[in-house]
Amino acid sequence: MHSPEPPRPHSPVPTAPRVIAVTGGKGGVGKTTVSINLAMAMVLSGQRTLLLDTDLGLANVDVMLGLSPRLTLADVFAGRCELRETIIEGPRGLLVVPAASGKRHMTELLPQQHAGLVNAFSQLDLPLDVMVVDTAAGISDSVLTFCQAAQDVILVVCDEPASVTDAYALAKVLSRDRGVNRIEVLANQVANPTEGKALFDKLERVTSRFLDITLSYLGAIPRDEWLRVAVQRQEPVVDAFPGAPSSLAFRELAARISQWQAPQGPRGHVEFFTERLIAAQGSACA
Repeated sequence: MHSPEPPRPHSPVPTAPRVIAVTGGKGGVGKTTVSINLAMAMVLSGQRTLLLDTDLGLANVDVMLGLSPRLTLADVFAGRCELRETIIEGPRGLLVVPAASGKRHMTELLPQQHAGLVNAFSQLDLPLDVMVVDTAAGISDSVLTFCQAAQDVILVVCDEPASVTDAYALAKVLSRDRGVNRIEVLANQVANPTEGKALFDKLERVTSRFLDITLSYLGAIPRDEWLRVAVQRQEPVVDAFPGAPSSLAFRELAARISQWQAPQGPRGHVEFFTERLIAAQGSACA
């Protein structure tokens, strides 16, 4: 007579990855380039990284990486596939969830559909260390929801008056409507570090006067011809030209972010990987 098999242990819930939303009040500030190269720098430092494209109507992460996805988030919302089925592997093992481009109905999704996408990540059991969320420009509900659902928000600004003005508008709405009280500011495509810090100071002066929000200066990405060449080649500059000034800046950025405190638990609103955050909180209390 065979003895009964011992009960199989439950599979442990994967640890909650750090979720970083990269946004910019104005289009054209380079947030997608920042998202791609930050994600790739994380991969190159040994972190399991997923890049989520949430520019739902004008997605271009896949194009900028030279990828040809078979399924996108448009298929998820249409019920044609599960979220996990959209994931494709990019360079160096970077995982990508692509969105669709030229699908007008994707820009007209309801707020509960945006929240539903966030909640769908609770069912994703991939082992991940970091997820980078590339948002759309502006202050639409999708931008606000995906920023609120991340642990950290990186606000990309460049040396254009409209960039700073629109960054302030986004910070204002995130603070007032979504309770976001901390934002990291990244100056992009600057001539030198002094210019980057001056951009931050300009934004910080007005936010500190009128908004209940803390801005921190994350650093600057220099204007770099190698970055332009990498974009034309549909490659991340950190991989194509690792010695380029912008590559070094992205690697330093990734190293700094890796030192941030890991997420400790859910914060009581819509959030990516909620079940993992609850498990992490339980482990911390045990």
